[in-house]
Amino acid sequence: MKEKNKQLAGFSLAIIAAIFWGVSGTFGQFLFQQRQINVEWLVTVRLLFSAILLLLFSLISKQKDLWLIWRNKRDVLHLLLFSLLGMMAVQYTYFAAIKYSNAATATVLQYSGPVIIAVYLALKNKKNPKPIEYLAIFLAVVGTYLLVTHGKTDGLSISTAALYWGLASALSLAFYSIQPIGLLKRYNSAVVIGWAMLIGGIVLSFVHSPLDVTGEWDKYTYLYTAFIILFGTLAAFYFYLTAVKIIGSQKTSLLASAEPLSAAIISVLWLNVTFGIMDWIGSIFIISTIFLLRRL
Repeated sequence: MKEKNKQLAGFSLAIIAAIFWGVSGTFGQFLFQQRQINVEWLVTVRLLFSAILLLLFSLISKQKDLWLIWRNKRDVLHLLLFSLLGMMAVQYTYFAAIKYSNAATATVLQYSGPVIIAVYLALKNKKNPKPIEYLAIFLAVVGTYLLVTHGKTDGLSISTAALYWGLASALSLAFYSIQPIGLLKRYNSAVVIGWAMLIGGIVLSFVHSPLDVTGEWDKYTYLYTAFIILFGTLAAFYFYLTAVKIIGSQKTSLLASAEPLSAAIISVLWLNVTFGIMDWIGSIFIISTIFLLRRL
């Protein structure tokens, strides 16, 4: 019974994290397109603020892992890789894709990630993909094609930049879900995420200083920025990686399918994003891969 409750907690945390990400994605679209907020600034600030809060929490709760992680050279290397190619990359590529398209398209493209994870695990374990995995790959490719071309052969329906950042986001999500498993088994989630966010935020500060504030600021700008930092970053990433620790990377990434659904629905209803029949078909194909892979 205890194990069942633990699994339920992992599933719940993954779904809540996904919904928070979906909502924060649409808020990000609003800030970029209607309040002219700089993408690099927002990602830098959300990383730094969340990192400070998480590390303070770890310090107050006297987590012995807080400094222990820096004593092992191998773990330091893994932490740096996770910080730059996982934590920083998955946030920046996702918001960059939103900037050049919209939250719904960017989020659906990002969720090609579980297919990448499945292929990687098959290669790592030296097993040929199962028929259901081949079907998932086929649906992901066709779904992405429909989403970016609307089924036409004479060009893209989204910009090349949007496609590039969307696929980069999928790769980052896959890396983010797989790479830190070893660290999460040895150290507290808040410690790993906190240091990763701080490192990523410091590196991005050299690209765009958090003190260089641009855009139009009103009550909505403050409110949506606060939500992105507190719920879309601090809570969501902590919940997600805690779920990875409990139920594993593949199940967690599959359950996170709530993110593209929430982002698409909110974008269409609130931001009046045009989502045509081909967009919906492509999105359904991509999201269906998540449920197919869950059967493995």
